[in-house]
Amino acid sequence: MSALTKGRYLFIPGLLLLVYCTASVISKGATGDAQPDALPSVQGTLPHFIQEPEDAYIVKSNPIKLRCRAAPALQIFFKCNGEWVHQNEHFSQEYKDLNTGLKVREVMINVSRQQVEDFHGPEDYWCLCVAWSHLGTSKSRKATVRIAYLRKNFEQDPQGKEVPINGMIVLHCRPPEGVPVAEVEWLKNEELVSSLTDDNIDTRADHNLIINEARLSDSGNYTCLASNIVAKRRSATATVIVFVNGGWSLWTEWSPCNVPCGRGVQKRSRTCTNPAPLNGGAFCEGMSVQKITCNALCPIDGGWDEWSEWTVCSSQCDRQRSRECNSPAPRHRGRMCEGNSEASENCTDGLCTQNRKLLHDVKPQSMDSSNDVALYSGLGAGIIAVAILVVAVMLYRKNHSEYGVDVIDSSALTGGFQSFNFKTTRQGNPLLLNSSMQPDLTVGRTYSTSLCFQDATDKELFDPLPDIKVKVQSSFMVSLGVAERAEFHAKGPAETFPRDLSRDYCGTMDRRKKGLLTLNGPFSSCKEQLRTSGVFGHPGGRLVVPNTGVSLLVPHGAVAENMSWEMYMVINQGEASVQTLEGCEILLGPEVTYGPQGLDLFCPVAMTIAHCAEMDAENWNVQLKKKTQDNKWEEVMSVEQESTSCYCLMDSTSCHLLLDQPGSYALVGEPLTQAAVKRLKLAVFGSMEAGSVSYSLRVYCVDDTPHAFQGVVAAERSRGGQLLEEPKMLPFRANTFSLQVSIQDVPQFLWSIKPFTTCQEFSFPQVWCSNQQPLHCAFSLERYSPATAQLSCKISVRQVKGHEQILQVYTAVAETEKESVPFFMQTDCTITSQTGSKAFKIPLSIRQRICATFDTANAKGKDWQLLAQKLHLDRNLGYFAKQQSPSAVILSLWEARHQDSADLDSLASALEEIGKIHSRSSPKDQDEPETDFNHIEAVSLSGQTTEDSAPEYTG
Repeated sequence: MSALTKGRYLFIPGLLLLVYCTASVISKGATGDAQPDALPSVQGTLPHFIQEPEDAYIVKSNPIKLRCRAAPALQIFFKCNGEWVHQNEHFSQEYKDLNTGLKVREVMINVSRQQVEDFHGPEDYWCLCVAWSHLGTSKSRKATVRIAYLRKNFEQDPQGKEVPINGMIVLHCRPPEGVPVAEVEWLKNEELVSSLTDDNIDTRADHNLIINEARLSDSGNYTCLASNIVAKRRSATATVIVFVNGGWSLWTEWSPCNVPCGRGVQKRSRTCTNPAPLNGGAFCEGMSVQKITCNALCPIDGGWDEWSEWTVCSSQCDRQRSRECNSPAPRHRGRMCEGNSEASENCTDGLCTQNRKLLHDVKPQSMDSSNDVALYSGLGAGIIAVAILVVAVMLYRKNHSEYGVDVIDSSALTGGFQSFNFKTTRQGNPLLLNSSMQPDLTVGRTYSTSLCFQDATDKELFDPLPDIKVKVQSSFMVSLGVAERAEFHAKGPAETFPRDLSRDYCGTMDRRKKGLLTLNGPFSSCKEQLRTSGVFGHPGGRLVVPNTGVSLLVPHGAVAENMSWEMYMVINQGEASVQTLEGCEILLGPEVTYGPQGLDLFCPVAMTIAHCAEMDAENWNVQLKKKTQDNKWEEVMSVEQESTSCYCLMDSTSCHLLLDQPGSYALVGEPLTQAAVKRLKLAVFGSMEAGSVSYSLRVYCVDDTPHAFQGVVAAERSRGGQLLEEPKMLPFRANTFSLQVSIQDVPQFLWSIKPFTTCQEFSFPQVWCSNQQPLHCAFSLERYSPATAQLSCKISVRQVKGHEQILQVYTAVAETEKESVPFFMQTDCTITSQTGSKAFKIPLSIRQRICATFDTANAKGKDWQLLAQKLHLDRNLGYFAKQQSPSAVILSLWEARHQDSADLDSLASALEEIGKIHSRSSPKDQDEPETDFNHIEAVSLSGQTTEDSAPEYTG
């Protein structure tokens, strides 16, 4: 009986109730109406669940526990997915509820990850509890068991936005798929965003972040953070930029008419500061300055009326007359009439008596004494005036002999552009324009031309780029320079120059090179040379000096097999070529040396040098020169002449040379007419002076070659300068007229600029003979308030009777906002040498086929001359003819010329055209074995590459 009651031998829970009921009946028959002692309170009550199983998630490999509690209950078993859980898997316990006196049974089972994964049903894995009592059974709710996970990738990442201020920002986020579903939070700059603390933010709308009205403070990096019980996932960061479009301030009052008399101009201005554009917002559209015509009333000077009639002779023997200043009366600030308004005279012709004597017999003692007083008074006043003048002159000369003066433009002394930038030797002198600068006592020379440029004989060019400091010992010495400069401009330029351009021009050039006027002497000897080197063998290669436009191509086969040479290339910045050039020649590009000496090659190398000339044979005589062993320069060839010693190909910006001998080479030019043009690169940099309210704008004019501009970049990088506008090119003509730099449209109520510095000037010789060395001038501006954070103005650079360029400046001037600007954008700009097939665009196999096809002349005209013609290299063919493989040299020159292009299109087009010519000339031979050439053309056109093919290369 007890065994049946406990049912310890039963494994099928469904039979338990039947067995138990049988036992109860037997017991009742034996004892009458007696109730079982073990369950005194279960009659008439179905099981009631105190705790039902709850939904659960399996994290990783950890099993979960499902619990049930019911009272009153004889037994409780779990049923999962429609099947009973084995009795041995149940963990049960029984206790009495103290409040109700009922026995409570609690049962627990474990569910493992393996069980859930092995279940393949139409629904999730589920379990429920079934409890038994005397009156029947009760079932609990179904509890699902799922494996928890969170995938890595978001279904939708938030995207960065640029929105105007007060606009709406909506960032969408769809978290990764997961069980349970991930909850989403938003981070801004790694800090939690909450809509509870900011009414302007809503994060409740389907995981999206909504900012109703964008504020500047809402700019930042936003991240969507998804998490559940398994893991946390971060989305890609979305950058939100809230920008402010610029708005115009109110117009200022109209300025007074700019002329005292007649037709003039009135101005008013406004600034883009209401608000100022921020975070990339658009600049204000429209004009910042308005002008209207005005008519100023001209002053009318007063004029005298006619004299009135004389009065009757008085008892004092005189008479009077008068006049008035009414013809016309003075108006509009006109001058009053000069002279007396009244006059008197004796009216008795000397017959009037005094003390009974005739008037002419009386000695005029009072008259004599009054005349003496007037005489002495006049002499005294004259002496005092002369003394004051002498003292003023002496003080002026004394002050100017003590000041170190940086005369930016000496033409100011002759009434031209008055552009001075004084540098004082005494701090705090209010008479000087820049009294904060320290004195430079190392320079004692006197220059006699305008000096807004770098004198490399006095200072290191880029250490950093200094202002020229010149002591002017007296105004007489300065006037000498002014006289010379005035004489230079006074002579009318010739319409067409002879070989030496003009006597005045070349004379000035000669004086510059010989001594006092040497504007571009050598760099300091301690200046480090730009040098690159590499070891080259039979496969050849390429040397590049980064960011200078200078490279050297060593063709395949130039070096003998089983040999190698360490070759180098140097851009000389030591003893400059400028001092040794003759006549009117100028340096068009950097002086380049390649070596080593004694280099033995089987074919010429191809050197590329950037130049700054606008090439035109009618206006330029361009020569290639080589330095001899005694450091003199000798002419190798003229670009327009035929030569068998070397080959020179001039492109718009570069010169490509085929050279047999190592050494130092320079490209020089001599202008033949005033129409000769060299290109100048213009750039404006700015920086805030530390601890002050002054902002410095520096304008550079430099020969338009990468090497020359690299010096400017190095100088500005060392002084923390910021590039304020994309550099621009200015054509500078050989018309002997100067270059003027002026600053315009400076907001006058926000910034002040020092007097006499708004317009500055370079003389023609300074610019024309700069020889790869930068010229620069500076504008120093002071803001009236430290709160001024923006500067907008224009820099005009123009040649008198020539071209003009405008550099638009709009920048933030706060020191914390200053960022360095990448000045060079070339890819691979740090690569200095490449060897083997990687250095060439034409695969070696294709190159060999082309050479084999074209090097042998034949009757059909398919030889290297036709190849040179189609590649536009058909000048100076005598040079190619003396080469062992003319086609190989032509291809080397083509490689040098197209080193910056990305494909073989021009070569393929030339080969295709040659193929068509050959087909037309010999239609019967189309099936002959000579179709090797057609194979070359097909390979070239298809763009096929082998292991010899070269990747894109940028020097």
